[in-house]
Amino acid sequence: MDRPHDLVVYGATGFVGELTAAYLAEHAPAGVRIGLAGRSREKLEAVRRRLPAAARDWPLLVADTGDADALRALAEGTRVLATTVGPYARYGLPVVEACARAGTHYADLTGEVLFHRDAIDGFDKVAQDTGAKIVHSCGYDSIPSDLGVFVLHERAAADGAGELVDVDLVATARGGFSGGTIDSMRAQLEAVGADRSRRKIVGDPHSLSPDRAAEPTPRQPSDAPLPGRRGSRGTWTAPFVMASYNTRVVRRSNALLGFAYGRGLRYGETMGFGSSPVGAVAAVGTTVGLAAGLAGMTLPPTRALLDRVLPKPGSGPSAEARAKGWFRMDVEATTTSGRRYHARVSGKGDPGYAATAVMLGESGLCLALDDLPDRAGSLTPATAMGAALVERLVTAGHTYSVTG
Repeated sequence: MDRPHDLVVYGATGFVGELTAAYLAEHAPAGVRIGLAGRSREKLEAVRRRLPAAARDWPLLVADTGDADALRALAEGTRVLATTVGPYARYGLPVVEACARAGTHYADLTGEVLFHRDAIDGFDKVAQDTGAKIVHSCGYDSIPSDLGVFVLHERAAADGAGELVDVDLVATARGGFSGGTIDSMRAQLEAVGADRSRRKIVGDPHSLSPDRAAEPTPRQPSDAPLPGRRGSRGTWTAPFVMASYNTRVVRRSNALLGFAYGRGLRYGETMGFGSSPVGAVAAVGTTVGLAAGLAGMTLPPTRALLDRVLPKPGSGPSAEARAKGWFRMDVEATTTSGRRYHARVSGKGDPGYAATAVMLGESGLCLALDDLPDRAGSLTPATAMGAALVERLVTAGHTYSVTG
């Protein structure tokens, strides 16, 4: 079936949605048919006027997440739908369903375990039957983690070094979390508070597994370790706020690939602060601050106070601030043969905004244009796109390197 669009950005009137559209306007190959979608034609027109000249003729598509007919038409009219409409637990499942049923490839920015699990349970089989690739977490959550371990595995396999065993990622960055990410965290806390049975899903290190009973049972690193030194560089580390999500995406990739990374894979993530005494102080302070922030978001009085100071959904830093941001992931791995490897994943731009727009934009183009693995259903960036997306991101200026 011929479709009028190759790629549609849904949520283009939001902050990250507009950044993604602007990236595509500057970097999409000539001839790619791109559309902008959202709830308000007036706001879409305003966004289009602000975009580079290449986007001035892009069609505008109006669809609300509560309108099943509009979503169906939106999905049926494009080969790929990239959505920034969150929190995904509130708004995302109807979009996933529309794409799964239409055989339309899908990419989002979710960092929500519960939404991801619900999407798998509800629409994985539907998408497999229609050939749709439903690809969650195509931004800073969780492309650097997922593809970082993927390239480590590829290198170790090429060297005949055996399976991955202990893999430890240390994240450092300059930039903030987007208002949308914070709103997603808030929505998940509310869901757990309303239904205590959901807490078990959030806490399960294999909660995104395609077959929980088939999972091997090596003890996984804590998602909230105490401050300490890690890695060959003696880096001071603290809990990484997205570890409880990113690690589950990586483990899902391993399971979807038939445990190709290793049945004994132990994978963890922390945030790094350097090896100096100042780093030790920062690691302790960050650990205390994260614990206090999480506790504050669970209690109504303190949550109301935090809501006044935390970034709001749809807002973000200035262009100057976004340009000053950066991210780096250092991933150290040991294999069953005893070989040690180090991967570095890095990029310029605020990770939650500028770098995420690059990742989502390239994911959409990859799904629309590239020769990809013959897989469908609820996938991850590594299992849906793998080496093709790595190549795209390197071309876009990100680093994916492995030594060992």
